[in-house]
Amino acid sequence: MGEDEARTGAKGQMLPGIAAICMFMIFMTMVNVYAGLHGAYGAGVAKYGILALCTLLAVGIFGLLRLRKWGWALVTAGCLLFAAGDFFYFSKAHLGFFLVRGLFVLVFFLYLVRQETRERLL
Repeated sequence: MGEDEARTGAKGQMLPGIAAICMFMIFMTMVNVYAGLHGAYGAGVAKYGILALCTLLAVGIFGLLRLRKWGWALVTAGCLLFAAGDFFYFSKAHLGFFLVRGLFVLVFFLYLVRQETRERLL
């Protein structure tokens, strides 16, 4: 069996990291929805913007669990946005929690953009 045959046989099989990323991201989505509904982001446009982004991310998570390319794209963008937001909050508040979580989510982003991960998508 050649290397190309092994790669095509792996298409449609989920890597364990994808499931872990989806569990973490759905948890983060639920936390942000809860915070948005309880006024953590204000009562105006920011609240509805966060809720819209969380809805898109939740749809993307379920698409990624089905190994769809559009789900991968939404979750990858969500990871990048979460990391950028955490780095922004770290630059303003200087709390180490945001730096650690931002680096953690950035590792997820780097895992998702690997060639091996993209080859398994349908």
